[in-house]
Amino acid sequence: MTARGTPGRRRRRSPAALALAFLCVLATLTACSGDRAEPVNLRVLASSELADMRPLFDELRRDTGITLTMEYQGTVEAAASLATGRYRHDLAWLSSSRPFQLLLKQNGRQADSPLSTSTMLSPVVVGLKPGTAQRLRQATPDGQLSWADLADAAAAGTLKYAMADPRISNSGLAALVGVATAAAGTGGALRPEDVSCDRLRGFFAGQALTEDSSGNLTESYVHGEDGVDGLITYESELLALNRAGTLRTPLEIVYPKDGIVLSDYPLMLLDPAKRAAYDRLTAWLRSEPVQQRIMERTLRRPVDPGITRIPSLRAPLGNALYFPDSQAVVDRLLADYDSARDGRPARVIFLLDFSGSMRGKRIADLRATMDGLSGADDSSSGKFTRFHRGETLTVVRFGGRVLDEQSVTYTGASDLERLRGMLADDGFDASTAIWSALDHGYRTAADAVAKDSRQPVSIVLMTDGENNAGMSLDEFLGRYAALPPAARAVHTYTVRYGEADQRELDRAARATGGHMVDATGQSLLEAFKEIRGCHE
Repeated sequence: MTARGTPGRRRRRSPAALALAFLCVLATLTACSGDRAEPVNLRVLASSELADMRPLFDELRRDTGITLTMEYQGTVEAAASLATGRYRHDLAWLSSSRPFQLLLKQNGRQADSPLSTSTMLSPVVVGLKPGTAQRLRQATPDGQLSWADLADAAAAGTLKYAMADPRISNSGLAALVGVATAAAGTGGALRPEDVSCDRLRGFFAGQALTEDSSGNLTESYVHGEDGVDGLITYESELLALNRAGTLRTPLEIVYPKDGIVLSDYPLMLLDPAKRAAYDRLTAWLRSEPVQQRIMERTLRRPVDPGITRIPSLRAPLGNALYFPDSQAVVDRLLADYDSARDGRPARVIFLLDFSGSMRGKRIADLRATMDGLSGADDSSSGKFTRFHRGETLTVVRFGGRVLDEQSVTYTGASDLERLRGMLADDGFDASTAIWSALDHGYRTAADAVAKDSRQPVSIVLMTDGENNAGMSLDEFLGRYAALPPAARAVHTYTVRYGEADQRELDRAARATGGHMVDATGQSLLEAFKEIRGCHE
């Protein structure tokens, strides 16, 4: 026993003494409740990664009389089944309750949220091969890596990673939320307006391996290690993989400096009649000896910050990111992921004004803008909005007519050099046929969607002047209305520069489902970045 008047001695007791003290307290609690630790079987719907807790269940049964009958599912799938309210289990034990809580909120059933207790912690982070981590760090000013740096490398084709499917697995969804939150750059929870355009296509371009759970993903990574540079999953999974010694090249764990999403493995009470057993179970799981064993066995962090962590868990987590509070935001992220994974790369048709008024500083700004989108912009937002591998880019130079047109599918630096050479041409025209150029863009788009109606196609029209040649806006809109439905579904995003007619550009964009951005009060590069990834 600890002597009276000697504070702090509790932390120095032996593990055996701690376990004995806990059992004495537990026995007292169960006696007071009248439960007397009678044997009970609890049916549990659990996230698949919690299978690694099974070795502790014999101790649980011996210490508390509780037997757990586990059914494992992907967290996102489990949340969807729970949201129906037709429970088949006594408890749910998920890596995160956030997907479930969002579905309850969407269905107007927040009051039905079950009692929940956090049991352990693990952030979703990135494991990189040391050579890859060193190469990426050398390109940063402070040697610290961010989600933006990873997105930039993935878009450029220099990073291939493995990540679980976010439509099923919490680790994949948490990574997706983390990257999207970093791309939004607001510092808060994602809002619908933050995901109105897909900023993650470049990041998705680097995904080379996926599975339906973090456990299966780890196994696939071990077998396909040579073709992948890194693995995005729970910190605990990465530490366990390194500890197992099954990798030829152990992974260096990176905690992205723009933030991580933390999983807290909540145990939720679905059947109120099992409250006494639930209290007994959570008390056991959160007791200091058990938290210590969970940490040592699963490499997850204890919920009590006062418990001394093992050396591998002492790295600071950095900034914890907010999870979205709207299911619509999650649905949009998953739809963008779906679109990126279906093998149909995006196509963007740039219609660029090369009339005489663009000479000098204006054409220099346009060329610098296209260079920025080609990877020269090293800002965080630039890394998320750059051109990415697999994307098809069509650039049309126009004046009173189409002056030149080139299309490339970005597979390497030489493709972007071709476009840069085209834009270096100083052949300007004396007139400006804006709406004839847009009509030409829609003919190009119509050909593309006729071949594949599901390919994301968008048009970007930039001009610094008023229409003084070719067809009028009304004539264009008449021709646009006669296009096939798939071609009419292609949106135009107009960029107003210089003395361009704001009313007409806004009208044309809205008529096609897009919108106008004004570059007269901001840089041309920022205006172009604002509409990158916009297809809907």
